[in-house]
Amino acid sequence: MFRFLRSTIVMLLACSGAAAAQEPPALSTREGDLIVRDFKFQTGETLPQLKLHYTTLGTPVRDARGHVTNAVLILHGTGGDGHQFLRPQFAGVLFVPGGLLDPARYFIILPDDIGHGKSSKPSDGMHAHFPQYAYDDMVRAEYLVVTKGLKVNHLRLVTGTSMGCMHSFVWGEAYPDFMDALMPLACLPVQIAGRNRIWRKMTIDAIKDDPAWMGGEYKTQPQEGMRTAIDLLIIAGSAPIQMQKSYPTRDAADAWLEDATTKYLATLDANDFMYQVASSRDYDPSGALDKIKAPVMWINSGDDFINPPDLGIAQEQVKKIPHAQFVLIPASDQTHGHGTHTWAAVWKDHLAELLQETARAP
Repeated sequence: MFRFLRSTIVMLLACSGAAAAQEPPALSTREGDLIVRDFKFQTGETLPQLKLHYTTLGTPVRDARGHVTNAVLILHGTGGDGHQFLRPQFAGVLFVPGGLLDPARYFIILPDDIGHGKSSKPSDGMHAHFPQYAYDDMVRAEYLVVTKGLKVNHLRLVTGTSMGCMHSFVWGEAYPDFMDALMPLACLPVQIAGRNRIWRKMTIDAIKDDPAWMGGEYKTQPQEGMRTAIDLLIIAGSAPIQMQKSYPTRDAADAWLEDATTKYLATLDANDFMYQVASSRDYDPSGALDKIKAPVMWINSGDDFINPPDLGIAQEQVKKIPHAQFVLIPASDQTHGHGTHTWAAVWKDHLAELLQETARAP
């Protein structure tokens, strides 16, 4: 529960999981690294050696033409990594025998994005001199992992949570013929603006304003700035119904916050965090949504602080996508705020519908 950014905020907040999740059986995973030489970022910066880490489950299947028919790409959120999808609330619903994404049938690809997990990131040594990566860079790196690293030439499904949800829309526009289906979970396909931009900028400013930051060359983590950032992230990812159930008294809430903050501070790196949050700065796929060819099943939840449904943005943007359905899951004691994206029992029926509708004849 204490791996704050490397999981997803709300997975930490929600102690009572959605029904139907189970402890997944021992999963046979394989891990690897793709080393990309002289990777050029959209800023013009170049990294002589970019390491891209990934985890896979299952085995790719090819048809008579050599096209991979069963590959599923699952993209994590800000601060996460591919391993977050091996937890019971996701793997225990989807990756079990007979599950919708049973590794006996599907080849599951779980990349660690640039700046995350075991992929190249500022804390490896470059600190604030690491290239200023953005979502387009991250999606291009994901494509290299799929095509160059794993030799996969087609995807059955692209899905992702939060940041990975946004990357899903970018995938649909950048590589419209590469996938059979898209399932974005918990995001909006528009520029990060309004309150969503404001809380992100507040977290970055809090760290930069801490004298201990020292332009990113700190000797110890800038604690005060990080405390403010953590506070804001907890609110942004909060699940009000679940938190009220889990911490029904003042003392319980205070104790959880104190314990959680201590654990988070022990695991976070300020440069990594700022780069992760800042990477959304020029995201805006809204102008090219009509380029998406694959059927889209787009799902948000009613208690998502980061993507509040009352803005009405999703209902308007979905009209631009040729073959798309937007589903808003009402807030309930089964949802988990923004983190509903990772509790697969809540939305698995919609995934089943998408897979059935996009199944190809043998």
